[in-house]
Amino acid sequence: MQFVFETFLEQLSESVDETDFRDAMARAAAAFDLVQFAYLCLPPRAPGKPRLISNYPPRWTAHYLSNHYHAIDPVIARAQGSQCPFLWGLHYSRTGLSDFEHKLFDEAAVFGIRCGLTIPILDKRGNVAAMSFAADELNPALLRVTERYQEAFRFMATCFHICVRRKLSADRVVNGVQLTPREYECLEWAAQGKSARDIACIIGIRRRTAAFHLENARKKLGLRTRVQAVAQFSAARTGLG
Repeated sequence: MQFVFETFLEQLSESVDETDFRDAMARAAAAFDLVQFAYLCLPPRAPGKPRLISNYPPRWTAHYLSNHYHAIDPVIARAQGSQCPFLWGLHYSRTGLSDFEHKLFDEAAVFGIRCGLTIPILDKRGNVAAMSFAADELNPALLRVTERYQEAFRFMATCFHICVRRKLSADRVVNGVQLTPREYECLEWAAQGKSARDIACIIGIRRRTAAFHLENARKKLGLRTRVQAVAQFSAARTGLG
């Protein structure tokens, strides 16, 4: 188990886009025989869009998002009002549902999503998210995680959420300039005194690639030197820029 968690945390630290994060969680879940997962982070304010990172069938996730199902999904509604993991689907959470909510469950079942375990996430910034592991039946893998590894999965879900929030946030803006995830990450390490060679070793890329991202960030910020770019980045992070 320790190897699974260490590998998962390493992959999170190296992830720079949604595909990386999806693969990291999918691999960790697969080690516990969990096949399908979905991470949904609700928008902090209207009319923002939710962030969904999942290996559910793409047809279902596209249908879910296009119909704004997150706003009426009873699983998400329960996650918003609870901090404890819970099982849903089948004979769980099906009583007292509206016709529309029953329709949502029935549509999900077509894609093999009939039940699952959901872990609510509420961070210190007030952001609400949920990590769900789903299956077409209440199989031994789901029960095993619920009974034996619930706290471990709460930890994994929280780590996932924090890393996604930090690396994929729209806050990668410095003085009104939007940076790519890699540009922002390289500047972040440079601001801690790391050279291009150091950064390359830390995030697993070539030194030339790290230097390329730093140079792109400098150009976008309209500055003459990398030192100026790092200083402006640091000032923006501390609210002094």
